[in-house]
Parts: sequence; C-alpha cells; structure tokens
Amino acid sequence: MSTATLNNLLEYLYGTLSRSEMRWVAEHLIDHLEKGDCEQLKPYTMEELNARIDKAEEDSAAGRYRPAEDLFREWGMGIDNKEAR
Repeated sequence: MSTATLNNLLEYLYGTLSRSEMRWVAEHLIDHLEKGDCEQLKPYTMEELNARIDKAEEDSAAGRYRPAEDLFREWGMGIDNKEAR
C-alpha cells in the first residue's frame, strides 16, 4: 500500500474514531503483528484474474449463482427499497 493511501486511511480514522476506539484498533494491530499473523499477500497475476473471471462467467451462464438480494437477506441487510437501485 502506498504512503499516500496509508496517510489517507489514517486521516479517515482520525476523523472517525474516538480515542478509545483508536486505542482498541492499535492494540489489535500490534497483537496481530506480534502473533506473526501478518503474512504478505501475493498479488494475483493477470492470468489468475482472467481465469477467475472466466469461471464466474461460466457459473453465471450455467445458473450457478445466488442473487445479491438473497445474500443481503442472509447477512441481515435486506433490501427494502428496490427502487433505490
């Protein structure tokens, strides 16, 4: 992540979180770091991304998908106003 992106994230958090929430986030980040749970994620290659897109298109064409409304309902985020889309 770029320095500019990190700075923007920090500015957002400064303006959003209370002091106690900042402390909570900091403590959890440090705990996560000290446990060694911070393995570096490897970016996908273009081939991997294209393969995922191809698979998603095949699944969609074959009807192997779940409508977003079902997922939102399952997550307790039902879509009440269909006109808002």
